[in-house]
Amino acid sequence: MTRRDALVRVIDLLHDEIEALKTNDVNALERATAGKLDAIETLRALGDGPAGPELRALAEEADRLNETCRIYVNLMAANVRRRLQILSGNSGQAYGRGVHAAYA
Repeated sequence: MTRRDALVRVIDLLHDEIEALKTNDVNALERATAGKLDAIETLRALGDGPAGPELRALAEEADRLNETCRIYVNLMAANVRRRLQILSGNSGQAYGRGVHAAYA
């Protein structure tokens, strides 16, 4: 496998992760994440070297997709946090109280 092939594999699996996050498919997310980590390990094993324009473009695309995954995860975490705050009666003050109490 070449570095190009491994990067294309990472990109494909990042697309799979995004789709799994959108549909809340935990099993698909686990498969995509495990595959992505394997592809990244393959990239590591292939080593560093000069990267031409195509490899740089693929790496930049993988980085953009990874950022999209991070945003989805953060949004999901924020939604869970908000729901827990509503359930506990702490609508919006979860962090503020802890910080203020520490300095009181």
